[in-house]
Amino acid sequence: MGNYFIPVKYLLTKCLNIKVLNPPKITNKTIELGVKNSPEFVCMPFKYTLGTFIEDLDRGANVLLQAGGGCRYGYYGELQEKILKDLGYDFIYINLINGGNHQICKIYRLIKKIDPKFKIYKFIKYFIITIKMVKYMDKIDDYIRKNIGFEVIPNSFTDLQKEMFKEFSKVNSLYKLRKLYHKYFKKFKLLQVNKPKNVLKVGIIGELYTIMEPFANYFLETELAKMHIEIKRFTNAYYLLFQKRKGSKKYLKYASEYVKYKMGADATDNIGRCKYLCENGYDGIIHIKSSFCTPEIAAMPIISKISREYNIPVIYFSFDANTSEVGIKTRLEAFYDMLEMRKNK
Repeated sequence: MGNYFIPVKYLLTKCLNIKVLNPPKITNKTIELGVKNSPEFVCMPFKYTLGTFIEDLDRGANVLLQAGGGCRYGYYGELQEKILKDLGYDFIYINLINGGNHQICKIYRLIKKIDPKFKIYKFIKYFIITIKMVKYMDKIDDYIRKNIGFEVIPNSFTDLQKEMFKEFSKVNSLYKLRKLYHKYFKKFKLLQVNKPKNVLKVGIIGELYTIMEPFANYFLETELAKMHIEIKRFTNAYYLLFQKRKGSKKYLKYASEYVKYKMGADATDNIGRCKYLCENGYDGIIHIKSSFCTPEIAAMPIISKISREYNIPVIYFSFDANTSEVGIKTRLEAFYDMLEMRKNK
């Protein structure tokens, strides 16, 4: 899911005597494997992760880590494990969230089975560093989204980000991590950008996995950057892990005239985010989701109503194994032309 394997790998290698395989980038082969072995009407994140598991097992992995939750995805671990066992694979399966519930004692026993020398105090130390790493990554990502579409030197942001990730992976203390974060934030601010004052601003809302995994949304943010658009995205790992409970209550209160109850996953949040974008000078909204994502399907009529009331255009993208990349780009270009025309008016 995006670059989040970097802090996860950091934590596991620091705390356990194991070899961590870098997950292969999602490709059409990954989707084919996932679709072939999944129930037909299950959502795409299930198929993406199942396909990735199969590829990893074929590369020699013998322990799989599943960390799903928030909606039906919180119950997918058991089904994925059964499918993989039926395919003949032999492995240890660690499901961090089982049906939406943390099973700490069970997880601890499985970890001790993998590495009998596992030390909990060591884990706590590096877990805290990992959390901070995720927070810093997300903060810098926010800055990049606002400015990458206006970089003077091509790939300057992505090249510096790769350099930063390498340095982050070497730290052994919070102090060094914090120092690196401030160092690289200054470097990002020194990168040359040619950003006009009155730029097009677009907010992206929708289902969390599709938003955070670039392949799942056909590299939507990259395409928007090519159009010189400032991008706002709310969903990131730090928010989901540590701010969502409080944030969901805030959004529910903020958009109370449109929604009275929590709708599951990020649906309620996205209704509040839609209202926020409409009230804070954004030119357009892009709502993205995987096919069969029930909470987002329920939120879409409300989002349409808000966009009509505020006269802010919204476009919907739903992704599945048969989505055409050409079709996505064509619709996105038409949306951009319409936003630019409105802006000029």
